[in-house]
Amino acid sequence: MTLKKEELLESSPAGNAAKDRALWWQAGLLLVMVGFLYYPILTRLAWDWWNDAEASHGFLVPAFSLYVVWYTRQNWADLPLKPSWWGLAIILGSCVLLVTGVLGAEFFLSRTSFVFLLAGLVINFLGWGYFRVWLFPWAFLFLMIPIPAIILNHIAFPLQLLASRLASATLEVVGVPVFREGNVMQLASTTLEVAEACSGIRSLLTLVTLALVYGYFLEKRLSRRALFAVAAVPVAVVANALRVVGTGALAHYWDPQTAEGFFHTFSGWVIFVIAMVLLFSVDNLMRLIDRWRGGARVKASR
Repeated sequence: MTLKKEELLESSPAGNAAKDRALWWQAGLLLVMVGFLYYPILTRLAWDWWNDAEASHGFLVPAFSLYVVWYTRQNWADLPLKPSWWGLAIILGSCVLLVTGVLGAEFFLSRTSFVFLLAGLVINFLGWGYFRVWLFPWAFLFLMIPIPAIILNHIAFPLQLLASRLASATLEVVGVPVFREGNVMQLASTTLEVAEACSGIRSLLTLVTLALVYGYFLEKRLSRRALFAVAAVPVAVVANALRVVGTGALAHYWDPQTAEGFFHTFSGWVIFVIAMVLLFSVDNLMRLIDRWRGGARVKASR
């Protein structure tokens, strides 16, 4: 049985090297095309990360996703290449999202199209096996995209009301008389309005991002990681309600102008630290419950 000349060339070291060079050239050309297409969108996204304190966690998201891909390399290093044409369909769909977002001036659609494009490229050139292994770091990339205004406006006001109720109830407990009407609280010396920034919605994505990073390194069970991320929602609301309580107490016992000025701005950083402490406390509480259940099972088996 004889081999054709082309087959001999492909199976030789020189043929393999030429094939590898061709693949690298194709990958480089594809990267240049994607970069050219998404350059204005990604640069604007990075600008938002740099200038918006509530979106600064965006720098962490792609770095963490790349780390997870590298950290789990043993799970995909030996996977066979099984390209799927479904990836091309996803690529076309992401292009439709891109055009819709650009023409409609909707940043969220154009930015999410980039994440879907990455999924389509992986499936089209590598296969579903690679995408399954990379599903978590891929899905994590959505957290680098700020919440769209249409969703933000629908969620922010209910959270403002909830933060107002919690703050007014806590102020009454600490001896500060307060009359609340909606998200506006009337104190003896000043009037406080629980604005959108105090609702917790803008710090929510940052807390969820940090909760997922924390859970990935310290929690092995997916259910526990999900529970820890969900816990970031009430923690954000409670932390920002405490921010309003601190502002109201300072206005009542000291000076309203100081409360509404420096302290109100500075307390944002303090409350964020408190929120992280609350998240870690939730994790410790879950660990205590696990140890208590383990001890109860041991006693029941004796």
